[in-house]
Amino acid sequence: MKHRFQNPYANNMFKKILIANRGEIAVRVQRTCREMGIKTIAVYSTADKDSLHVRFADEAVCIGPPPSKDSYLSIPKIMAAAEITNADAIHPGYGFLSENANFAEVCKDYNIKFIGPDAKMINSMGDKATAKATMKKARVPVIPGSEGLIDTRESGKTIANKIGYPVILKATAGGGGKGMRVLWQESEFDDAWDSAKAESKNAFGNDGIYLEKFIEEPRHVEIQIVGDQYGKVIHLSERDCTIQRRHQKLVEEAPSPILDNRTRKQMGNAAIKAAKAINYEGLGTVEFLVDKHKKFYFMEMNTRVQVEHTVTEEVIDRDLIKEQIKIAAGERISGKSYEPQFHAIECRINAEDPYRNFIPSPGKITAYHTPKGFGVRVDTHAFANYVVPPYYDSMIAKVIARGNDREEAIARMSRALDEFIIEGIKTTIPFHKQLMRNDQFRSGVYNTGFIDTFELVEEEE
Repeated sequence: MKHRFQNPYANNMFKKILIANRGEIAVRVQRTCREMGIKTIAVYSTADKDSLHVRFADEAVCIGPPPSKDSYLSIPKIMAAAEITNADAIHPGYGFLSENANFAEVCKDYNIKFIGPDAKMINSMGDKATAKATMKKARVPVIPGSEGLIDTRESGKTIANKIGYPVILKATAGGGGKGMRVLWQESEFDDAWDSAKAESKNAFGNDGIYLEKFIEEPRHVEIQIVGDQYGKVIHLSERDCTIQRRHQKLVEEAPSPILDNRTRKQMGNAAIKAAKAINYEGLGTVEFLVDKHKKFYFMEMNTRVQVEHTVTEEVIDRDLIKEQIKIAAGERISGKSYEPQFHAIECRINAEDPYRNFIPSPGKITAYHTPKGFGVRVDTHAFANYVVPPYYDSMIAKVIARGNDREEAIARMSRALDEFIIEGIKTTIPFHKQLMRNDQFRSGVYNTGFIDTFELVEEEE
């Protein structure tokens, strides 16, 4: 039976939150909930029955077998778990159902608060072509390209010739680089069009394609924003996510090494405009590409908490998960936009072999020691004897190092990585160690193609 949603939470905090996720983000949310006096409910697949997020929860419900479609992506199973445990809110974390408008709508129908934006907001930013049109209307700088989706390859060629090569084809429902093709000349268009549409259809069930000018030597810089239910939006400074491999972020830092105060202020104001254009509620990230002349262009908006939210927390000394929960409960944002007070770097530690093209390395961790000390933070769900399952994202930990400046943060990160011991499986720790010593990385002058030229030297671990 459906119920009309009424927000009963203004000035009245949640009593019990179900966390519709796993791994380190589930543990991260649990910690804040415990500090706030809120009980937590974990959901888990049979592959995760011994995970920390299950151990640390006040209640735990098994929702199915290992495949995500049968567990963490099953809305009926998650809602059933919420109902039998009397949850009054659901935190989706990141990934899985965190940007699923249907899930947000189902929560609303059952009078369970979705800790995040509503379905309309998610939809407005989830479709990239619609998002771009919304940003243009709000006068947020966007990359030149097609007005919405391209109907035919012929019209795509016409647009590409008008704005000039190189161009990039993108899947409107895309993510993680899928359905994306860079074209340097018209002779490449036909093959790229066919393969991009096929990949997009296979990955997302949607073969819609749009086209943009390809920004050469770009930096990937994103602005953390937060908006309450009363129309107030502030930004919480930026993160630089330029160090990527196949469009997947490996290292994030704040503030960006390339932004001056003027550009930072302009980008922050643009991000606020973007959020206000859709009356945004909750935590979100507005992502930009920045060219070598420091001109920036809207790329997309993520309507959820990001993996790298921890970097922002370290430079502004503010718990962003707590902000999410308070906003969802109807509290107002206090204060103004924030400027970074420190420098922080995050390295994602994945169960992958960096010497074998980052091939996944699931299995049992036989020894595990996390780095500690001043200015070092580790968010993880792993432990000694933990078995990394082969079914999910390979990230097992995030190391965040904070310093008074970038040089100190890099030095602290290098020290932390040297102390991080994981045995029994291969991890990306050796890659990060060498990156921290790399002269070009240390200079701060690089672009999203940097990792393609980075030479990893095999050395004894």
